[in-house]
Amino acid sequence: MAALVAAVDEHGDLMRMAIASPGNDFRLGACEAPPAIISMYLGDDMTKYLEDFMNGSDAKYVPGRKTLDLGTAEVLPFEVPAEDRNRTSPFPYGGARFEFRAVGSAQNVSMVNTVLNTIAAEKFGEFADRIDAGESAADIAREALKKHFKVIFNGDNYDEANQQMLTDSGVWRIDSGVEAIATLTSDKNIALFDKMGVLTADECSARQDVLHDHYTGTVEMEAYALVDMINQHIVPSVKKASVGPLAELEAAVKTIEAAVAEIHAAESSLEKARLARVLRLETMIDIREVCDAAEAIVPANMWTLATYKELLFLDTHTVTQENGYFDE
Repeated sequence: MAALVAAVDEHGDLMRMAIASPGNDFRLGACEAPPAIISMYLGDDMTKYLEDFMNGSDAKYVPGRKTLDLGTAEVLPFEVPAEDRNRTSPFPYGGARFEFRAVGSAQNVSMVNTVLNTIAAEKFGEFADRIDAGESAADIAREALKKHFKVIFNGDNYDEANQQMLTDSGVWRIDSGVEAIATLTSDKNIALFDKMGVLTADECSARQDVLHDHYTGTVEMEAYALVDMINQHIVPSVKKASVGPLAELEAAVKTIEAAVAEIHAAESSLEKARLARVLRLETMIDIREVCDAAEAIVPANMWTLATYKELLFLDTHTVTQENGYFDE
């Protein structure tokens, strides 16, 4: 456990890199996903045991148990671990395993597993070499815990005060997925993968470029989809209704097209991805507000895109298409 605590504290940047994906731009910090701060949850029992061990105790670890009663005659009460995993933590301990909760649902997990296995193996190997050289396993573990205990956090990771506390303590925090991907080729991480015989420097660089290009390509498709929605739906609706921010919408299309052209002109995959992130999380967010303003004043029978009301309550709000427009 001490080895894993040390591995997560040292290589939280790689764990953040492994979960950097276009979808996680919007998911991290919400929807039962942790924020982009790589701490680990151990629960009160394990944390207290490790803290006591770190301070010299040799007591055995005895996890707490509780009785769960479902309140039915068909199922008798049964014992379960006293502590549930923390759903706001990126890497919670669940009694017999760790769960990496930050991984995106659409991600290929090969890089995630590569990172987890590599950082664990490297730290286990370091401990084993020192033990083989004659050091005490307990002393090695205590030293690691004293150095890396800050990465253990059992509280609410959504709380902004806690996030600031973890950041100030030096726990890895990389808010930008694009910048997280760029850590794959840091000197520390290239040395780690080379030492473990997993990836060469060229292979790290190639994978970094692929991840950045995937991010950029995803944003480009989203940008062109937004252009189509504005040109084919929102602008015609605004014109037909003779209300709404027509000039701003037409300018928005030119803004998106210029931003995509700037991305194409950038020289490196990293620079393209950085520009794509600005387009997606700043420019397109602002343009979405213009589109929302149009939706708010265009009559419903002239608005050709599905509204939230229609999407969420299809059973009570149905639409038919007449003359190219939707009517309730």
